[in-house]
Amino acid sequence: MERATILYHANKAEAAPLASAVERWLAGRGVQAAIASGDDLASETVHRRIAGSDLTIVLGGDGSTLRTARVAACYDVPIFGINLGRVGFLSEAEPADWRRRLAAVVEGDYWIERRLMLNCRAYRGQTCLAEHVALNDVVVSRGSQARVLRLHLYVDNDLVTTYTADGLIVATPTGSTAYAMAAGGPLLPPQLLNLLVVPVAPHLSLDRAVILHEKAVVTIQVEMDHEASMAADGQQTFALESGDQVEVISHDDQASFVRVGNKSYFYHRLMEKLGFWHPKGLS
Repeated sequence: MERATILYHANKAEAAPLASAVERWLAGRGVQAAIASGDDLASETVHRRIAGSDLTIVLGGDGSTLRTARVAACYDVPIFGINLGRVGFLSEAEPADWRRRLAAVVEGDYWIERRLMLNCRAYRGQTCLAEHVALNDVVVSRGSQARVLRLHLYVDNDLVTTYTADGLIVATPTGSTAYAMAAGGPLLPPQLLNLLVVPVAPHLSLDRAVILHEKAVVTIQVEMDHEASMAADGQQTFALESGDQVEVISHDDQASFVRVGNKSYFYHRLMEKLGFWHPKGLS
C-alpha cells in the first residue's frame, strides 16, 4: 500500500483531529495520505484522489460510508471505515482500536468484501428524469401527507402485485439491516447478490418480503393523487407524479470493503450492534 485518501465527517468535532492522527500514523509507515472533508466528495479533486489511492479511509458513520461507497466503487477502491456514528454496521474499526486494525491492513493481513449496489431511474413516460446509485436501498414512498400509495410491482416486465401502502423498499443485502429491517424484512448476509422487496405499512396487501435474483429488473409504478418520492440511500431524492415509474436493477460496480479477521464476522457484528450478542453466547 502506497497511497490512501482520508475522508472525515465535517460536522463531527473529533473527526478532523482523528484524520490528522491517521495521516501521521500512515506517514510513519511509508503510506502517503491526503485528507479531505466528506462535504467535498462531489469535487473532481477528491474523485482524482480516490481514483489514485489504494485505500479510502472514512471517518464517520454509516451515512458517510454510503456516500463514499458510491464514489469509490467507480474506481474499484476499497473502503476502511472508522466509526464515529451511532451504529457503524459498515465500519471496520472504532476510535479505540483503529491502529491495531489498520496496521493489519498496511501489513497485508486483510481480505476484500464486495457488496451489491443498485442503479435506479425515474421515468415519466419514456423520459428518464433522474438516475442514482445506492448501496443500501431505493425507496418509493408517500410525501408529507399521511395517505397511502398504490404501487404496482413488476419484475422482469411482469406484474407481480399491487400494494396499497406507505411505500416500497428495494434493498440490497447491505440494506437488509437498515430501513428494510425496520419494516419487517429478513436479514441477508452481505455476500448474497439478491434484491429484496419490502412493503412499508401495507394495507390489505401482500405483507411479506419478496427476494429476487440479482439480474431482476424491478419496476414500480406509482398511482396517487398527492405527492410521492424516490430516495436512494435516503440521501438522493426525486419527486414523483402519478403514473411515474421507478426502475431498479443491480449496478455494474460493486462496493469494496477492507475486512480484518474472520470472514464470519457479519453475524457477530450484527448481534452486537442489535444488542443481542454476549461474549459467552446468546441468552
